[in-house]
Amino acid sequence: MDWAEIFASRTKRMAASEIRELLKLLDQPDIISFAGGIPDPALFPTKAFQDAFSDALSGDTQDAALQYSVSEGYGPLRDWIVGEMAKLGIPCSRDNILITSGSQQGLDYLGKMMLSPGDTALIGWPTYLGALGAFNAYEPRYDRLNSGSNRSAKDYADAARETGGRVKFAYMSVDFANPTGETLDAAARDHVLDLAEELDIAVIEDAAYQSLRYDGEAIAPVLAREIVRKGDIEACRTIYCGSFSKTLAPGLRVGWVCAAQPVIAQLVLLKQAADLHSATINQMAIATVATTIFDSHVAKIRAAYSARRDCMLEALAAHMPEGVEWTRPEGGMFVWVTLPEHLNSSDLLEQSLKTERVAFVPGHAFFADGSGTNTLRLSFSRADETTIREGVRRLAALISAAV
Repeated sequence: MDWAEIFASRTKRMAASEIRELLKLLDQPDIISFAGGIPDPALFPTKAFQDAFSDALSGDTQDAALQYSVSEGYGPLRDWIVGEMAKLGIPCSRDNILITSGSQQGLDYLGKMMLSPGDTALIGWPTYLGALGAFNAYEPRYDRLNSGSNRSAKDYADAARETGGRVKFAYMSVDFANPTGETLDAAARDHVLDLAEELDIAVIEDAAYQSLRYDGEAIAPVLAREIVRKGDIEACRTIYCGSFSKTLAPGLRVGWVCAAQPVIAQLVLLKQAADLHSATINQMAIATVATTIFDSHVAKIRAAYSARRDCMLEALAAHMPEGVEWTRPEGGMFVWVTLPEHLNSSDLLEQSLKTERVAFVPGHAFFADGSGTNTLRLSFSRADETTIREGVRRLAALISAAV
């Protein structure tokens, strides 16, 4: 049987995540990995979660913890998120929040909800690999959304019509973006809102790293800026996707979407068809831990990751040859490296794994058109400072020999 003849045409646009494949290297003890943008498990609040799960499975909550629940999510957790959104300048109610199985599920639902084959999604160049994976199944066309562009709304709309669709949304990670580590300034955020108004499209704000700011001044989220303009979340076109994966624990797969109620209502229908609801006990545990230690725990991981970021930047400055450039993120987990144009980071990775035993993610994976072959992403979140220095030294030596 030829399964390829049975699979839907959309599967042809699905590809294995290069990052997921590279994570397998973590099992090899001699590999220095800057590949996966994953939290350091040594920083997980393990004891707090042990207590939270024990509490969920005792007393009056034990039946509810193991039972089916509402698709919208666990009420106390949604209420806690409402309070956090208010701190960001996003007043909302429980009805504006949907709990998802990680923010990745939210991206998948949003692609499914808005994209018909041939429609256009405006994305960064590069952009988050997981967003491309989520959207690709719905057969969109991609167009480049970069700050500083002087393209008009008409330019985007005309290009979309050429393929028989229309522009549906602009997707962006505005704080310490994966993969570049860059942050959009206030003017760039407002520019995207202006463009979205002209095109009459949605804005998807991926805020997975919003809490991980190490220095610099915080900038109001896009949704908060739109609420200032329009007065109420119900009048807003921005959809905010949050996550506990980078702050508390990625393995529990708990994220959320915050948006106007008509958006949430449609997403609830998609969730009912997909998985009914996210794991109740996980939501209960997250709610307990978030309520008790969220601020103090985030302060702890900020201090640790900030030191590792500084260490990586210092090592890059000390060892990288002339002609290599990199970003200097104010937060998050990533540094984006641009090599001289004649170098190919995929070839470099192959050689690095053989001789230097250092892993990273080739940059082309983050470009919808496969360009950016002379770029790569380094993550500093998992390695300690001694390992970062040694890994960067080895990688720089390999690049120096190739320049």
